[in-house]
Amino acid sequence: MRVTILTLFPQIFRGFLEESLIGKAVEQGLLKVDVVDIRGYASGKHRVTDDTPFGGGVGMVLKPEPVVEAVEAHRLEKLKGRAVLLTPRGELFSQPMARELSAFQQLLLICGRYEGVDERVTKLVVDQEISIGDYVLMGGEVAAMVVVEAVARYLPGVVGDPDSVAEDSFSSGLLKYPQYTRPREYRGLEVPEALLEGDHRKIERWRRREALRLTLERRPDLIRPDRLSSEDLEFLKGHL
Repeated sequence: MRVTILTLFPQIFRGFLEESLIGKAVEQGLLKVDVVDIRGYASGKHRVTDDTPFGGGVGMVLKPEPVVEAVEAHRLEKLKGRAVLLTPRGELFSQPMARELSAFQQLLLICGRYEGVDERVTKLVVDQEISIGDYVLMGGEVAAMVVVEAVARYLPGVVGDPDSVAEDSFSSGLLKYPQYTRPREYRGLEVPEALLEGDHRKIERWRRREALRLTLERRPDLIRPDRLSSEDLEFLKGHL
C-alpha cells in the first residue's frame, strides 16, 4: 500500500514512521508513506495556506488551492485510491472501516487545520471524511497516524501473526478478553486456572466468555444478538 499524507507539519510524522511495526513495514517495503508539505503548493512569496472565513467568524480556514493541487499532484490514477479528509464532522473511524481501507492501493490522507478546510476541497477531491472521535484536536496529523496504524495491521506481513489481528478488540465485534503472562502469581493476584491446564477448548470458552463479560460491562452498545451463539446468549442472560 502507498499512503500519501498531506500536512502543514510534516516533521510530526518522523518518529511515527521510523519506530515499531510501522517503521519495520516501511523499511521492508510493505508500506510506502510519502509525507507532503501542503505549503509547497501554495502560491506567492510567503506560501500562504490559510485565510479568514467569508461571512466572518474566529480563526482561519485552510485555502482550497494548495490542498486541491497537492492531492491532484500525488494521486496515482493507475492505483485504486481513496482521498480521505480527517475532520471532526467525518464518519466515525472503526475497525471495519480500517479493514475496508486496507483494500485500497493508495490512501491520500488530508490533515485539516485551523477552523477547517474550504468546502470546495471536499467537493473537488475528497472521497471520504473520517473522524477518530467526538473531540477536537489541533489538526488531522494525529488522526492520520491512527488511520495509518489501524489500516497497516491488515497488510500482509506487517503483523507477525495474522491471527492476532483477527482476535483484536472490535474485530470480532467484542472487546478482547483479558491477557496474562508470567509470573503465575503477582502481589496476591493469580492467573485464572482455565489458562494453565492446557485444555484448548476450555481456554477458548473462557476467553469467549470473558470477552462477552467485558463488552457487556464496558461497551454494551457493541453487542449484536444476531451475531451471538445460543451459548453466548445464555451466558449473557446470567450477567444481566
